[in-house]
Amino acid sequence: MQPSIFSFVWRYSKRQQIFLLVLTAISFPFLYFSLDLPKQIINEAIGGDDFPKRLFGVESLELDQLEYLWVLSGMFLALVFINGGFKYAVNVYRGVVGERMLRRLRYLLIGRIMRFPMGQFRRVSQGEMVSMVTAETEPLGGYIGDCLALPAFQGGTLLTILIFMFIQDWVLGLAAIALYPVQAWLIPKLQRKVTLLKKQRVMKVRKLSERIGEIVSGIQDVHAHDTSQYELADFSTYLGEIYHIRYNIYRQKFLIKFLNNFIAQVTPFFFYSIGGYLVINGDLTLGALVAALAAYKDLSAPWKELLNYYQIMDDARLRYSLLTETFEPEGALDESKQLDEPTITEPFDGELIATNLNLREEEAADSGGVSSSASFRSLVTDKVAIVGPSGSGADRLGTIIAGINKPLTGSLTPAGHNLMDLPQSVTGRRLAYVSQEPRLRSGTLGDNLYYALKHRPTRPRDYSDAEAIAHEWRVSEAALTGNSPFDIYADWIDYDAAGVEDQDSLTQRAVDVLSLVDMDQDVYQLGLSGIIDPEVRPELAARIMEARRVVRERLDDPAMAELVELFDRDKYNTNLSVGENLVFGTSLDDAIDSDKLHESEYVRKVLHETGLVHDFLVIGRSVAELMAELFADVPPDSELFEQFSFISADDLPDFRAMLNRTEEGKTEGLLDDDRTRMLELPFKLIVARHRLGLIDEDMQSRILAARQKFAEGFGDGPPNVEFYDLERYSANGSVQDNILFGRLAYGRARSGQQVGAVIREAVGSLDMVHDLMEVGLDFQVGIAGSRLSAAQRQKVAIARCILKRPDILIVDSATAALDSGTQTRIMENLFRECEGRGLIWVLHRASLAEQFSTTVVLDEGRVVQLGLFQEINHPGTVLGNLVADE
Repeated sequence: MQPSIFSFVWRYSKRQQIFLLVLTAISFPFLYFSLDLPKQIINEAIGGDDFPKRLFGVESLELDQLEYLWVLSGMFLALVFINGGFKYAVNVYRGVVGERMLRRLRYLLIGRIMRFPMGQFRRVSQGEMVSMVTAETEPLGGYIGDCLALPAFQGGTLLTILIFMFIQDWVLGLAAIALYPVQAWLIPKLQRKVTLLKKQRVMKVRKLSERIGEIVSGIQDVHAHDTSQYELADFSTYLGEIYHIRYNIYRQKFLIKFLNNFIAQVTPFFFYSIGGYLVINGDLTLGALVAALAAYKDLSAPWKELLNYYQIMDDARLRYSLLTETFEPEGALDESKQLDEPTITEPFDGELIATNLNLREEEAADSGGVSSSASFRSLVTDKVAIVGPSGSGADRLGTIIAGINKPLTGSLTPAGHNLMDLPQSVTGRRLAYVSQEPRLRSGTLGDNLYYALKHRPTRPRDYSDAEAIAHEWRVSEAALTGNSPFDIYADWIDYDAAGVEDQDSLTQRAVDVLSLVDMDQDVYQLGLSGIIDPEVRPELAARIMEARRVVRERLDDPAMAELVELFDRDKYNTNLSVGENLVFGTSLDDAIDSDKLHESEYVRKVLHETGLVHDFLVIGRSVAELMAELFADVPPDSELFEQFSFISADDLPDFRAMLNRTEEGKTEGLLDDDRTRMLELPFKLIVARHRLGLIDEDMQSRILAARQKFAEGFGDGPPNVEFYDLERYSANGSVQDNILFGRLAYGRARSGQQVGAVIREAVGSLDMVHDLMEVGLDFQVGIAGSRLSAAQRQKVAIARCILKRPDILIVDSATAALDSGTQTRIMENLFRECEGRGLIWVLHRASLAEQFSTTVVLDEGRVVQLGLFQEINHPGTVLGNLVADE
């Protein structure tokens, strides 16, 4: 990074800053004329008497007094437009320059984050980095645009006005600047105090961001240990300290502002007194005094802008210096290692040689920790197990072999290449590393699997004419701001690395790889819960409809029929809620929210038309009365409310008040808001589950009539709802819902498992399992994979590495969290998959090393045993002790 904000601005926007200066300089003559013209209008056009007069001394342009006045006034108006135009152009261009430089700065910072040594991520939290790249850089964008143009423009404006005032009368000029030296001396002294306070504020806010990040990532511990009050007290302290700092900043800032305003108001005293004296004595014309007063009014604005600029400049210098302190850590990866194209295209072959690797962490370089060095050699294609007791350096060695960490000393040479000299375009393609703490990205399961294949764009995207114009604009703006030249919308997947030709074969390969990591059943279930567009995948939709037919035939068996209540538009489904029975489909209209049917005007109109409003209110009152009675003595934080109550603990007192306003079985005393809330309760009732006797057969028949009215609609047609139809695929329903076309019966033991088996049998008979796994690849995994279990995230991370077929796969205790059966299957599959390629496994159980061709035993950073497991596993050795301790 550049050492100062000024050098950063000059290096990357020198031409733009010079253009702004030139544009600013061109505007000053027009500004001067606009200041001088009012004096001419007053003294010559209004107060003059020698008419006609020649305009600009041109003989053919002789004008009488009124003509002369109108022409000068018109010229003044034109100058107003011209000066305004210059201001507009300068301000817009300043904004463009500032925003482009802000984009460049943020891009540089993000690039540096990706080159940080691993130890830096332990010293600076995620929350601090986010705050620095986003919030702390935001004010710099405005300053960068103003860096040279604003002081030049405002300073030039100030100088132009002063020259004009000195030309009118040198005494008035001196009066105008009499107090400037005081401000120039005092304001910087006060501003330095503000700068120190701002630095304290920035550091405190960074720590606050760090603590917020810790709370978000560790929220389970807060709940589990009841430490919320402790954490809130801690945050209160931080917020109090920030408040105290900001309070002091405001005191200093407004003291500066008070002094500036006071001095600005004192100066006119000199004009009125001295200027009036000069006019009375005939040493100054009234027009000149009026023009000087008008000029001074314009003078205060640029002076205030310059003082404000000084404060902003000081703040920008501080912010930039704090950024450079964090974003220039020792040991950062050289930029060329991240940007260079591959220097090696052939697969690694030969030996992997480690020579005197110092396995200490960067933080332990000067004190304690693992201090010895490790050396060993093996074939690149060997299956190597790395084991060692806690603190042996085994985990560190795995990350060094993967090129993620650098050893403090020593070298690692795969196939004759010094690993530390290779760019990431080589190590990231020839090596793969998976740890026991995988990190997934927000997106689909497929996105996460293919992430390891996205090195550079491989195929450009085809754009329409309009899209091509937008794309060219993005490319040009990226070039102007030093951003990436690559198109994020292109196809980035390296199909050759995965050993496939196109997206279809890659999807097939991804499904096969997921089977290798024992995740095929998980992905199959995700596929069942997925949603497909029948217009995009009509063949699959047709096969799902065939599966529906097969499942319905199977459910005709009396032994299975009681497990599912199938959808029938002419029958009330007792396993659906009242609201679901009424709509009988999926609403595509925001005005008909399945959770807020009671608020929908359309639904209420249907209830009025079918005479159900009063009955629903009576049922709602009965439900509220029952809930008030059943949960009268239940604590508000009890899980029973969530599991069994139609009314939350917070709302229960409100419903009790409603009940008190009405008589039993009557609704006349209900207020309008009460009626709306009472109307909500019947929609939640499920006959088969709640068995309250409130929805009898007669009411079911009336709801069916309301269903028909709901589907028919009124004068403006039916609502935007995709109704359940036996002969149609529901585009908004899951695959499983489309196959089942019904609802599991409540109260049937193991009904879900039995019906799941029926669906699996139908899917298998139609050879659709693989297709549904492809649908599962579109599952949204959530932020950091939060919608997947820990075991699933681990499997996805392993599958991602397998997919790119690395020359050496490094597995760092990645199966430690899995059950032993799954561990065994995955290990066996990886051995077969890595046939002819290298596999290095940092094992959490030393006995598993028996399956490997080479075992490396570490202790305190040294290789203490090396060879075949059976040959080095002896009692009393480090390996023997590790095996014995299992």
